[in-house]
Amino acid sequence: MTAFNQVQLKTAARASVLPSLYEKSQITQIRLCLYIPNCYLKEPVISRLISNYGLVVNITGAMLGAKIGEQGRLHLEIRGSVSQISKGLAYLESLNLKIVGKPNVDGDSWSC
Repeated sequence: MTAFNQVQLKTAARASVLPSLYEKSQITQIRLCLYIPNCYLKEPVISRLISNYGLVVNITGAMLGAKIGEQGRLHLEIRGSVSQISKGLAYLESLNLKIVGKPNVDGDSWSC
């Protein structure tokens, strides 16, 4: 098989419906605290991260409701490709939500 044919096969494999092994190996995770104003409490913000951007979202802590003041907050672990995460964060930023990242992904004790 020539080098040209090998490149064609690799390109065709990446274009398949199933993610390639290369794409699967590029999965990463971030942790963040997302501040949610009361006007978004009834909006499916997290659901859209999952359905529109293909992210895996784990809510590790939450403080929501009218009793806490003007905004709630969610502690999130978000998993996906770098591209998916970037697009998901751009969506959250488009809503003008305050996002605070967590520098130590492996640590357990953290609050925003």
